[in-house]
Amino acid sequence: MKRLILLTLLCLLVACSGAQVRRYGVEVLRSCPHDTQAYTQGLFFHEGTLYESTGEYGSSSFRKVELESGKVLRRFDFDRQYFVEGSVILDGKLYILTWTNHQAFVYDADSLRYLKTVRYPREGWGLTTDGRSLIASDGSSRLYFLDGDFKVRKTLRVTLDGKPLRLLNELEWIDGRIWANIYTSDLIAIIHPRSGKVEALIDCTGLLDPALRTPDTDVLNGIARGPGGEIWLTGKNWPLLFEVRLVRK
Repeated sequence: MKRLILLTLLCLLVACSGAQVRRYGVEVLRSCPHDTQAYTQGLFFHEGTLYESTGEYGSSSFRKVELESGKVLRRFDFDRQYFVEGSVILDGKLYILTWTNHQAFVYDADSLRYLKTVRYPREGWGLTTDGRSLIASDGSSRLYFLDGDFKVRKTLRVTLDGKPLRLLNELEWIDGRIWANIYTSDLIAIIHPRSGKVEALIDCTGLLDPALRTPDTDVLNGIARGPGGEIWLTGKNWPLLFEVRLVRK
């Protein structure tokens, strides 16, 4: 039933997109191991190294990961009261959201030394940066451009063919656009950062071979721009990270 609901949502989103919205599929170029215990919430590269924040109460963590092997090079865990969400580095600081705790954590990016906790008034979902502001999602159709103290600089309403697009989740800034996983679907939206319009949809259906799925395998969630410009995708508790290229439909 769950898969049927997701498939129905996917079909509705693709069907409602007008001619002006470009459509892509993905072609896998290579894959690397990914920890199936990692409930991926944030995924990004910084200075050539892969970082990942993972969720779930009692198992939330932040990790420095060796891409080729999937080996966790460094990790710190959070108290079981926290459900960790998106993460990103900006101006020498690491920022990590929590889901419903209304708190965000700030660390020194080089040492990963804890600096402070900031009050956060919304649910925390995805987090990325355009190099100037933090950009956060909260599961609604809105994205929030924030300063380092999480004060709102700008709110962006995201629309698909003029209608609000909800469930914006994990985020990545790529080539001047915001890429967003649409939660509970196999779709990624490419969003213009000034107009909020969805310019393209990426259909990732079938990215993970059904034979590799287990009862714990969850949805697509994780977009990272590699140091050479490559695109990496994964999902919650997936066994693999995929380097992909877009294929026009």
